[in-house]
Amino acid sequence: MNTPIKTDAIRTLFNGVAGSYDLLNDLMSLGLHRRWKKEFTSLIPKTPRMSFLDVAGGTGDIVAHFLGTSQDLNPEITILDLSPEMIQKGQDRLVDKNIFYPLTWACGSAESIPFPDHTFDVCTISFGLRNVENKPRALQEMYRVLKPGGTFLCLEFSKPDQTIESLYDLYSFSVIPFLGKMIAQNKGAYEYLIDSIRQFPPQEELVKMMTEVGFKNSVYTNLSKGIVAIHRGWKP
Repeated sequence: MNTPIKTDAIRTLFNGVAGSYDLLNDLMSLGLHRRWKKEFTSLIPKTPRMSFLDVAGGTGDIVAHFLGTSQDLNPEITILDLSPEMIQKGQDRLVDKNIFYPLTWACGSAESIPFPDHTFDVCTISFGLRNVENKPRALQEMYRVLKPGGTFLCLEFSKPDQTIESLYDLYSFSVIPFLGKMIAQNKGAYEYLIDSIRQFPPQEELVKMMTEVGFKNSVYTNLSKGIVAIHRGWKP
């Protein structure tokens, strides 16, 4: 297994691909990432005036989906991302969608979340945990900032069903780096992103990691034959 990429390198990588990130997500997932995120946000608790932290949420996708159905609940939403360029891209994108809901944006790492203990009712991370150098530390931080009774949700690439594994590998290692080179002019960045998917813990291992930091009743749901999975846990 390769050495995890360092946090500063991750920041530089996402600063560099921010401008083409949304387009490449559509192309690389064949548009499926929109369905995955819709399913993911449908599982976020709908509680009036809840405090909600979206980690690695610079694109604004998860918050946009959530506000589409839950803005009337007047949630207090904070978006945390490591990359200033991704944050700017997310802010611009929400304006383009005519979403002017008051949000708090913060630049920082999932491994050192800049908020006090017991701050949020819900914490989400979508396609971001695999890019964290110290994943147990990030899980511990997200557990820390949740209030007792709070909900954690993670959407991430996972281990696909064996029936599609060969085709998935072919697509991942051939098509996606090619798209990264042609569209983002950064083939190396997308080769890294594929490598990060391959190194990410499979479903049951992530459940174990969540349990070890304190989450209770941790479960997962596979989407698209396990290409991605939604993990959920609760802070007692």
